[in-house]
Amino acid sequence: MKLIKIIPDSVIPKYQQIINSIEQALAQQLLKKNDKLPSINKVCMEFGISRDTVLYAYEILKKKGIVNAILGKGYYIKSTDWNFEERIFLLFDELNAFKENLYYSFLEEIQQRANVHVFFHYFNIDVFKKLIEENNGSYTKYIIMPGNMNDTAPVIKMLPKKDVYILDQTNIFLREYSSVHQNFAKDMHNGLLKAKTKLEAYQRLILIFPGQKEPVGMVKGFTSFCEQYKMKHEIICNFTDREILNGDVFIIVDDKHLVNVIKQSKKQRLKIRKDFGIISYNETPLKGIVENGITTISTDFWQMGKILAEMVLNSKEGRIENASNLIIRNSL
Repeated sequence: MKLIKIIPDSVIPKYQQIINSIEQALAQQLLKKNDKLPSINKVCMEFGISRDTVLYAYEILKKKGIVNAILGKGYYIKSTDWNFEERIFLLFDELNAFKENLYYSFLEEIQQRANVHVFFHYFNIDVFKKLIEENNGSYTKYIIMPGNMNDTAPVIKMLPKKDVYILDQTNIFLREYSSVHQNFAKDMHNGLLKAKTKLEAYQRLILIFPGQKEPVGMVKGFTSFCEQYKMKHEIICNFTDREILNGDVFIIVDDKHLVNVIKQSKKQRLKIRKDFGIISYNETPLKGIVENGITTISTDFWQMGKILAEMVLNSKEGRIENASNLIIRNSL
Protein backbone atom coordinates (compact mmCIF):
# COMPACT_ATOMS: atom_id res chain seq x y z
CA MET A 1 0.00 0.00 0.00
CA LYS A 2 2.99 2.31 0.48
CA LEU A 3 3.34 2.32 -3.31
CA ILE A 4 0.15 4.37 -3.64
CA LYS A 5 -0.07 7.93 -2.36
CA ILE A 6 -3.32 9.90 -2.38
CA ILE A 7 -3.68 13.47 -1.16
CA PRO A 8 -7.40 13.90 -0.32
CA ASP A 9 -7.66 17.66 -0.99
CA SER A 10 -5.46 17.68 -4.09
CA VAL A 11 -6.76 19.23 -7.32
CA ILE A 12 -5.35 16.16 -9.11
CA PRO A 13 -8.12 13.55 -9.59
CA LYS A 14 -7.70 10.53 -7.30
CA TYR A 15 -7.57 8.06 -10.21
CA GLN A 16 -4.67 10.08 -11.66
CA GLN A 17 -2.88 10.04 -8.31
CA ILE A 18 -3.10 6.22 -8.32
CA ILE A 19 -1.68 6.10 -11.86
CA ASN A 20 1.09 8.55 -10.93
CA SER A 21 1.98 6.46 -7.87
CA ILE A 22 2.33 3.21 -9.84
CA GLU A 23 4.34 4.91 -12.60
CA GLN A 24 6.59 6.54 -10.00
CA ALA A 25 7.14 3.17 -8.30
CA LEU A 26 8.15 1.67 -11.65
CA ALA A 27 10.50 4.58 -12.35
CA GLN A 28 12.15 4.03 -8.95
CA GLN A 29 12.28 0.24 -9.57
CA LEU A 30 10.11 -0.46 -6.53
CA LEU A 31 7.95 -2.67 -8.76
CA LYS A 32 9.12 -5.36 -11.14
CA LYS A 33 7.49 -7.62 -13.73
CA ASN A 34 4.78 -9.97 -12.34
CA ASP A 35 4.48 -8.05 -9.05
CA LYS A 36 0.89 -7.92 -7.84
CA LEU A 37 -0.77 -4.55 -7.28
CA PRO A 38 -2.87 -3.91 -4.16
CA SER A 39 -6.41 -5.22 -4.69
CA ILE A 40 -9.19 -2.80 -5.61
CA ASN A 41 -10.95 -3.48 -2.29
CA LYS A 42 -7.78 -2.84 -0.32
CA VAL A 43 -7.15 0.52 -2.02
CA CYS A 44 -10.81 1.50 -1.49
CA MET A 45 -10.65 0.72 2.23
CA GLU A 46 -7.26 2.34 2.76
CA PHE A 47 -8.17 5.68 1.16
CA GLY A 48 -11.95 5.75 1.45
CA ILE A 49 -12.56 6.02 -2.28
CA SER A 50 -14.97 4.25 -4.62
CA ARG A 51 -14.31 1.01 -6.50
CA ASP A 52 -15.00 2.81 -9.77
CA THR A 53 -12.14 5.25 -9.11
CA VAL A 54 -9.59 2.49 -8.49
CA LEU A 55 -10.92 0.35 -11.33
CA TYR A 56 -10.68 3.29 -13.73
CA ALA A 57 -7.04 3.91 -12.74
CA TYR A 58 -6.10 0.24 -13.12
CA GLU A 59 -7.87 0.01 -16.49
CA ILE A 60 -5.89 3.00 -17.79
CA LEU A 61 -2.67 1.30 -16.67
CA LYS A 62 -3.89 -1.81 -18.45
CA LYS A 63 -4.49 0.11 -21.69
CA LYS A 64 -0.99 1.55 -21.44
CA GLY A 65 0.37 -2.00 -21.37
CA ILE A 66 1.78 -1.57 -17.88
CA VAL A 67 -0.47 -4.01 -16.01
CA ASN A 68 -2.38 -7.17 -16.81
CA ALA A 69 -5.65 -8.35 -15.24
CA ILE A 70 -5.91 -12.05 -14.32
CA LEU A 71 -9.50 -13.13 -13.71
CA GLY A 72 -10.10 -13.98 -10.08
CA LYS A 73 -6.57 -13.07 -9.04
CA GLY A 74 -6.10 -9.32 -9.58
CA TYR A 75 -3.79 -6.93 -11.38
CA TYR A 76 -0.11 -7.64 -12.05
CA ILE A 77 2.76 -5.70 -13.57
CA LYS A 78 2.92 -6.81 -17.18
CA SER A 79 5.91 -4.84 -18.41
CA THR A 80 8.65 -2.61 -17.05
CA ASP A 81 9.85 -1.68 -20.55
CA TRP A 82 7.86 1.54 -20.48
CA ASN A 83 10.28 4.47 -20.69
CA PHE A 84 10.07 6.53 -17.52
CA GLU A 85 13.44 8.20 -17.88
CA GLU A 86 11.64 11.46 -18.74
CA ARG A 87 8.50 12.36 -16.76
CA ILE A 88 7.12 15.71 -17.85
CA PHE A 89 4.89 17.99 -15.81
CA LEU A 90 3.01 20.26 -18.25
CA LEU A 91 1.06 23.11 -16.63
CA PHE A 92 -1.23 25.05 -19.00
CA ASP A 93 -3.12 28.22 -18.12
CA GLU A 94 -6.14 27.03 -20.13
CA LEU A 95 -6.95 24.93 -23.18
CA ASN A 96 -8.41 26.55 -26.29
CA ALA A 97 -8.28 25.90 -30.02
CA PHE A 98 -4.81 27.33 -30.68
CA LYS A 99 -3.20 25.96 -27.52
CA GLU A 100 -4.65 22.58 -28.37
CA ASN A 101 -2.51 22.73 -31.54
CA LEU A 102 0.53 23.45 -29.36
CA TYR A 103 -0.28 20.50 -27.08
CA TYR A 104 -0.79 17.97 -29.90
CA SER A 105 2.33 19.17 -31.70
CA PHE A 106 4.33 18.70 -28.49
CA LEU A 107 2.94 15.17 -27.98
CA GLU A 108 3.58 14.23 -31.61
CA GLU A 109 7.21 15.27 -31.33
CA ILE A 110 7.66 13.59 -27.93
CA GLN A 111 6.03 10.37 -29.21
CA GLN A 112 6.68 7.63 -26.63
CA ARG A 113 10.03 8.98 -25.45
CA ALA A 114 8.57 10.56 -22.31
CA ASN A 115 5.59 10.34 -20.01
CA VAL A 116 3.57 13.59 -20.07
CA HIS A 117 1.02 14.65 -17.46
CA VAL A 118 -0.96 17.81 -18.23
CA PHE A 119 -2.58 20.12 -15.64
CA PHE A 120 -4.46 23.45 -15.78
CA HIS A 121 -4.43 26.43 -13.39
CA TYR A 122 -7.02 28.62 -15.19
CA PHE A 123 -5.28 31.82 -14.03
CA ASN A 124 -5.81 30.97 -10.35
CA ILE A 125 -2.59 31.61 -8.42
CA ASP A 126 -3.67 29.35 -5.53
CA VAL A 127 -4.25 26.42 -7.89
CA PHE A 128 -0.96 27.25 -9.64
CA LYS A 129 0.94 27.13 -6.36
CA LYS A 130 -0.81 23.97 -5.12
CA LEU A 131 -0.07 22.02 -8.30
CA ILE A 132 3.62 22.94 -8.28
CA GLU A 133 4.05 22.25 -4.56
CA GLU A 134 2.37 18.82 -4.81
CA ASN A 135 4.34 17.73 -7.88
CA ASN A 136 7.77 19.10 -7.02
CA GLY A 137 10.22 16.21 -7.11
CA SER A 138 7.93 13.82 -8.99
CA TYR A 139 9.04 14.78 -12.51
CA THR A 140 12.25 15.17 -14.49
CA LYS A 141 11.05 18.25 -16.42
CA TYR A 142 8.57 21.03 -15.59
CA ILE A 143 6.92 23.01 -18.39
CA ILE A 144 5.10 26.01 -16.99
CA MET A 145 2.66 28.35 -18.76
CA PRO A 146 2.36 31.15 -16.17
CA GLY A 147 0.08 33.38 -18.23
CA ASN A 148 0.02 37.03 -17.15
CA MET A 149 -0.34 36.26 -13.42
CA ASN A 150 1.74 38.11 -10.87
CA ASP A 151 3.74 36.32 -8.16
CA THR A 152 4.48 33.17 -10.16
CA ALA A 153 8.28 33.58 -9.96
CA PRO A 154 8.60 32.74 -6.21
CA VAL A 155 6.47 29.61 -6.75
CA ILE A 156 8.45 28.45 -9.79
CA LYS A 157 11.68 29.04 -7.83
CA MET A 158 10.80 25.98 -5.71
CA LEU A 159 11.56 23.79 -8.75
CA PRO A 160 15.05 22.80 -9.97
CA LYS A 161 16.06 25.66 -12.28
CA LYS A 162 17.70 23.46 -14.93
CA ASP A 163 14.54 21.36 -15.28
CA VAL A 164 12.11 24.27 -15.82
CA TYR A 165 10.85 25.55 -19.19
CA ILE A 166 8.58 28.60 -19.45
CA LEU A 167 6.00 28.44 -22.21
CA ASP A 168 4.15 31.13 -24.23
CA GLN A 169 4.32 34.13 -21.85
CA THR A 170 7.41 35.10 -19.90
CA ASN A 171 8.58 38.23 -18.05
CA ILE A 172 11.68 39.83 -16.52
CA PHE A 173 11.25 37.84 -13.30
CA LEU A 174 11.47 34.55 -15.23
CA ARG A 175 14.38 35.39 -17.54
CA GLU A 176 16.71 32.97 -15.72
CA TYR A 177 14.66 30.04 -17.07
CA SER A 178 14.75 28.45 -20.51
CA SER A 179 11.67 29.29 -22.55
CA VAL A 180 9.79 29.14 -25.83
CA HIS A 181 7.70 32.28 -25.80
CA GLN A 182 5.99 35.02 -27.75
CA ASN A 183 7.18 38.64 -27.84
CA PHE A 184 3.72 40.16 -27.80
CA ALA A 185 4.79 43.81 -28.10
CA LYS A 186 7.03 43.14 -31.10
CA ASP A 187 4.57 40.73 -32.74
CA MET A 188 1.67 43.19 -32.46
CA HIS A 189 3.78 46.08 -33.78
CA ASN A 190 5.23 44.09 -36.69
CA GLY A 191 1.86 42.56 -37.59
CA LEU A 192 0.24 46.00 -37.86
CA LEU A 193 3.26 47.28 -39.79
CA LYS A 194 2.82 44.54 -42.40
CA ALA A 195 -0.83 45.61 -42.72
CA LYS A 196 0.00 49.34 -42.80
CA THR A 197 -0.90 49.98 -46.45
CA LYS A 198 -4.33 48.43 -45.92
CA LEU A 199 -4.87 50.18 -42.57
CA GLU A 200 -4.25 53.59 -44.19
CA ALA A 201 -7.58 53.18 -46.02
CA TYR A 202 -9.40 53.40 -42.65
CA GLN A 203 -9.96 56.22 -40.15
CA ARG A 204 -9.31 54.72 -36.71
CA LEU A 205 -7.78 51.63 -35.06
CA ILE A 206 -9.56 50.23 -32.00
CA LEU A 207 -7.92 47.61 -29.78
CA ILE A 208 -10.42 45.55 -27.77
CA PHE A 209 -8.32 44.49 -24.78
CA PRO A 210 -10.23 42.97 -21.81
CA GLY A 211 -7.07 43.09 -19.69
CA GLN A 212 -7.80 40.05 -17.53
CA LYS A 213 -5.63 37.25 -18.93
CA GLU A 214 -4.24 38.90 -22.05
CA PRO A 215 -0.54 39.87 -22.28
CA VAL A 216 0.02 43.60 -21.69
CA GLY A 217 2.69 43.52 -24.40
CA MET A 218 -0.14 43.63 -26.94
CA VAL A 219 -1.10 47.11 -25.70
CA LYS A 220 2.52 48.30 -25.89
CA GLY A 221 2.90 47.05 -29.46
CA PHE A 222 -0.42 48.56 -30.55
CA THR A 223 0.28 51.95 -28.95
CA SER A 224 3.84 52.18 -30.28
CA PHE A 225 2.67 51.46 -33.85
CA CYS A 226 -0.18 53.98 -33.75
CA GLU A 227 1.98 56.72 -32.25
CA GLN A 228 4.89 56.06 -34.61
CA TYR A 229 2.68 56.33 -37.71
CA LYS A 230 0.33 58.94 -36.24
CA MET A 231 -2.78 56.82 -36.60
CA LYS A 232 -5.92 57.72 -34.70
CA HIS A 233 -6.51 54.99 -32.14
CA GLU A 234 -8.47 53.90 -29.08
CA ILE A 235 -8.27 51.07 -26.52
CA ILE A 236 -11.47 49.65 -25.04
CA CYS A 237 -11.90 46.74 -22.63
CA ASN A 238 -15.25 45.48 -23.89
CA PHE A 239 -17.52 45.48 -26.92
CA THR A 240 -21.23 45.21 -26.16
CA ASP A 241 -23.79 46.90 -28.44
CA ARG A 242 -21.26 49.57 -29.38
CA GLU A 243 -21.93 51.36 -32.67
CA ILE A 244 -19.41 50.63 -35.40
CA LEU A 245 -18.42 53.73 -37.37
CA ASN A 246 -17.40 53.69 -41.01
CA GLY A 247 -13.62 53.53 -41.19
CA ASP A 248 -13.09 51.68 -37.89
CA VAL A 249 -10.64 48.78 -37.71
CA PHE A 250 -10.97 46.48 -34.70
CA ILE A 251 -7.95 44.58 -33.39
CA ILE A 252 -9.54 41.80 -31.33
CA VAL A 253 -7.63 39.56 -28.90
CA ASP A 254 -10.62 37.64 -27.46
CA ASP A 255 -12.82 35.59 -29.80
CA LYS A 256 -15.92 36.42 -27.73
CA HIS A 257 -15.60 40.02 -28.88
CA LEU A 258 -14.94 38.91 -32.45
CA VAL A 259 -18.42 37.36 -32.42
CA ASN A 260 -19.90 40.52 -30.87
CA VAL A 261 -18.35 42.81 -33.50
CA ILE A 262 -19.60 40.64 -36.38
CA LYS A 263 -23.11 40.50 -34.86
CA GLN A 264 -23.18 44.29 -34.46
CA SER A 265 -22.03 44.83 -38.05
CA LYS A 266 -24.94 42.74 -39.28
CA LYS A 267 -27.36 44.80 -37.17
CA GLN A 268 -26.00 47.95 -38.79
CA ARG A 269 -25.86 46.27 -42.22
CA LEU A 270 -22.19 47.15 -42.59
CA LYS A 271 -19.92 45.26 -44.95
CA ILE A 272 -16.68 43.92 -43.55
CA ARG A 273 -13.59 45.20 -45.39
CA LYS A 274 -15.56 47.92 -47.25
CA ASP A 275 -17.11 49.76 -44.27
CA PHE A 276 -14.87 48.56 -41.43
CA GLY A 277 -12.04 46.13 -40.83
CA ILE A 278 -11.07 43.35 -38.41
CA ILE A 279 -7.75 41.89 -37.32
CA SER A 280 -8.05 38.97 -34.88
CA TYR A 281 -5.24 37.69 -32.65
CA ASN A 282 -4.34 33.96 -32.77
CA GLU A 283 -5.00 31.82 -35.81
CA THR A 284 -7.61 29.03 -35.78
CA PRO A 285 -9.02 27.04 -38.75
CA LEU A 286 -12.42 28.68 -38.23
CA LYS A 287 -11.00 32.15 -38.90
CA GLY A 288 -10.12 31.09 -42.42
CA ILE A 289 -13.83 30.48 -43.08
CA VAL A 290 -15.86 33.01 -41.04
CA GLU A 291 -17.02 36.00 -43.17
CA ASN A 292 -14.92 34.64 -46.08
CA GLY A 293 -11.81 34.89 -43.91
CA ILE A 294 -10.65 36.92 -40.91
CA THR A 295 -7.19 38.55 -40.99
CA THR A 296 -5.04 37.34 -38.09
CA ILE A 297 -1.82 38.12 -36.26
CA SER A 298 -0.59 34.84 -34.82
CA THR A 299 2.39 32.86 -33.68
CA ASP A 300 2.84 29.36 -35.09
CA PHE A 301 1.61 27.22 -32.19
CA TRP A 302 2.42 23.95 -33.98
CA GLN A 303 6.03 25.08 -34.40
CA MET A 304 6.13 26.20 -30.76
CA GLY A 305 5.20 22.68 -29.62
CA LYS A 306 7.90 21.10 -31.80
CA ILE A 307 10.63 23.47 -30.59
CA LEU A 308 9.65 22.88 -26.97
CA ALA A 309 9.71 19.08 -27.35
CA GLU A 310 13.17 19.18 -28.92
CA MET A 311 14.51 21.36 -26.10
CA VAL A 312 13.03 19.14 -23.39
CA LEU A 313 14.16 15.82 -24.90
CA ASN A 314 17.69 17.09 -25.42
CA SER A 315 17.86 19.11 -22.17
CA LYS A 316 18.72 22.23 -24.18
CA GLU A 317 18.83 25.63 -22.53
CA GLY A 318 17.93 28.96 -24.10
CA ARG A 319 15.24 31.60 -24.56
CA ILE A 320 13.52 31.26 -27.92
CA GLU A 321 11.08 33.78 -29.37
CA ASN A 322 8.57 31.87 -31.47
CA ALA A 323 7.90 33.39 -34.89
CA SER A 324 4.72 35.38 -35.55
CA ASN A 325 3.05 36.35 -38.82
CA LEU A 326 0.22 38.38 -40.35
CA ILE A 327 -2.28 36.40 -42.43
CA ILE A 328 -4.22 38.78 -44.69
CA ARG A 329 -7.79 37.76 -45.48
CA ASN A 330 -11.09 39.29 -46.52
CA SER A 331 -11.66 41.29 -43.30
CA LEU A 332 -9.09 43.95 -44.23
